[in-house]
Amino acid sequence: MNISLKGKNALIGGSSRGIGKAIAEQLAESGASVTLMSRSEEKLQKIIADLPTDQGQNHGYLVVDFTDFQSYSKTIYSFFENNHVDILINNTQGPEAGGALEKDISDYQEAFDLLFKTVVYTTELALKYMKANTWGRIINVASVSVKEPLSYLALSNTIRAAVVTWGKSLANDVGPFQITVNSILTGYFNTERIEQLNAKKAEQLGISEDDILADMEAKVPVRRIGDPKEYGYLVTFLASDNAAYITGTQIPIDGGLLKSL
Repeated sequence: MNISLKGKNALIGGSSRGIGKAIAEQLAESGASVTLMSRSEEKLQKIIADLPTDQGQNHGYLVVDFTDFQSYSKTIYSFFENNHVDILINNTQGPEAGGALEKDISDYQEAFDLLFKTVVYTTELALKYMKANTWGRIINVASVSVKEPLSYLALSNTIRAAVVTWGKSLANDVGPFQITVNSILTGYFNTERIEQLNAKKAEQLGISEDDILADMEAKVPVRRIGDPKEYGYLVTFLASDNAAYITGTQIPIDGGLLKSL
């Protein structure tokens, strides 16, 4: 399928590596002008330098820290004072791994600020233009742990579930403006985050990281974990006019295999 996003502006969270980076690259390949967000200006500059501009794209970046909501909110508010986006990819780094008995109330508050408040606040700002333009795409990068909680990701399980149900509520409200809202329940993809989580899980279980990875691959129908590029393909489809009929969904994607809508 030939997808053109020429003339569209996209804002992508957590886009200096992994899934966020792959999404940015694919949206740019399809003609969108992308604004990246991350803490590492050096990495952002390198990515921007390699993105295509053959369709008149104008790329940029914001240096932000999602863990500092007060600072983040000021930066993103300033951005929207002079810019608008047609496509918003809500994606942040995950909170620290650990079980429910390892976390206290302050940990949950930090995770709420990181995963929920940043998403809702950014979306509120983006919606002003989308509603006026009667077109928009909001895509939340979530986790399969929303459907089946993982014991070592208590914070992520809890707060990402809130993001997904909020997204479903929002989809009903903004649908009349031709704005779609979808959440992707991310499974196992070959990213630095997976490597970090595997190391934590291996330590807890007293087995090797290779054994953890082999167990992951065995659980995926295609017997491999996903390539972030494949994730970028899905997001690009959801960001296009081809997906105008898909909204309010929670899309499970695991190991590069789109299992259901």
